[in-house]
Amino acid sequence: MNKIVMLDISFEYGDETKTINPIILIDKNDVVLVDCGYPALLTLLEDEMKLKGIDPDSLTKVLITHHDDDHMGALYEIKEKYPHIKVVSSEIESEYISGKRKSLRLLQAEEILKVMPEEQKQFGIDFCETLRKVKSVNVDITVKDGDNFDWAGGCQVISTPGHTPGHISLFLTETNSIVTGDAAVIENGELVIANPQFTLDLSTAENSLEKIMSMNVDNYYCYHGGKLIRTTTR
Repeated sequence: MNKIVMLDISFEYGDETKTINPIILIDKNDVVLVDCGYPALLTLLEDEMKLKGIDPDSLTKVLITHHDDDHMGALYEIKEKYPHIKVVSSEIESEYISGKRKSLRLLQAEEILKVMPEEQKQFGIDFCETLRKVKSVNVDITVKDGDNFDWAGGCQVISTPGHTPGHISLFLTETNSIVTGDAAVIENGELVIANPQFTLDLSTAENSLEKIMSMNVDNYYCYHGGKLIRTTTR
């Protein structure tokens, strides 16, 4: 009954094709989606779930690792269509997901826009507008480092700040795996910092990456890059 299902969702974003890998954690009581993609991706999300044998209406919770638009953008649509689903995040991230505080990514983008070369400014303006359009959603359940759940046979919340202040990852005890969110991405078969040039606190993000790499797990599920199977232990 306990399962970990990795979704593979590819789509056109501007002039490039992007792929994201949300995770679904299944046990006898819950079906938990971890992160949900950009705004307007709900249909792709539903189609991929059905392709993997999961009824979207069976979802009980959506856990958001952090408030970037590619991780929470479709959340408003999900709650509109499936109002029974509970939204889960860390206490810090809940302030931004719910709109009680202004998106840190938007604040960062607005600051960068001020010093952008003139030929790049239209891109910066468009990006800021894109972030402003992300709709906020109230968080139903807040979690903290060390909290334990039965999801997929056993799940522990890991605090992995740096990319954003309240970023969390998940340690799945039954399979000795970590769902990283953006605490790590896979590049050339290795775990690395996600977009270090835009990471809000690079030093803290490096500590978080070291933290999850030192746990000697067997598998890493990365939102960007997919699944990395560890071949050696440290």
